Amino acid sequence: MGVLRCLPAVTPAGPPVSPVADNLSYSLALPGGAYCARLARGAMRTLLTQHGLTDLVETAALAASELVAGAYRFTPDREMMLRVRWHFDALRIVLYDQHPVHATPQGAEKCRDRRSRSMWLLAAAVDEHGGDWGLTPALTPEGGTKSWALLHP
Repeated sequence: MGVLRCLPAVTPAGPPVSPVADNLSYSLALPGGAYCARLARGAMRTLLTQHGLTDLVETAALAASELVAGAYRFTPDREMMLRVRWHFDALRIVLYDQHPVHATPQGAEKCRDRRSRSMWLLAAAVDEHGGDWGLTPALTPEGGTKSWALLHP
C-alpha cells in the first residue's frame, strides 16, 4: 500500500495582484467568423474597464473590431489571434490572421493597398488618440498578416 503524501502548504507572498494598466496583457484566439468583431469589441471593453483604462475603452473597442473585420474581409472564416497589451505607456492592439502569401510582390502590394484603404475608420479613430496603425506580413512560412493599432491615453 502506498504512502499518502501531502504537498506542503503554500503561503501567499502577498495580497493578490489587482488588474491595473501595467499588467494588461492578453491574447485571444478567435475562430474567424463575422461575429468575431462583436466579440473583440466586448472583450476590449471588459479588459480595459477592469484594468482602469476607461478613457480608451470606446476607441480601443472600435479599433479591435475594425482589425477583426478587416481580417475577416480578406481571409474569411480562418482563425485569428487578437493581442492587447499596455506597454511603454500605450495600448497596443495586434491582430494576426491567416491571409495567404501572394505569388508576386506586385500582388502582395496591391492587396496591402486595398486592405489599407478599407481601414479608413480605424485610421480616423486612432488619429484622434495621437496613435498609429499599420499592416505588415506576418513572419511565418504560411503567410498571414499582422495588423495593429497603437493608442495613447
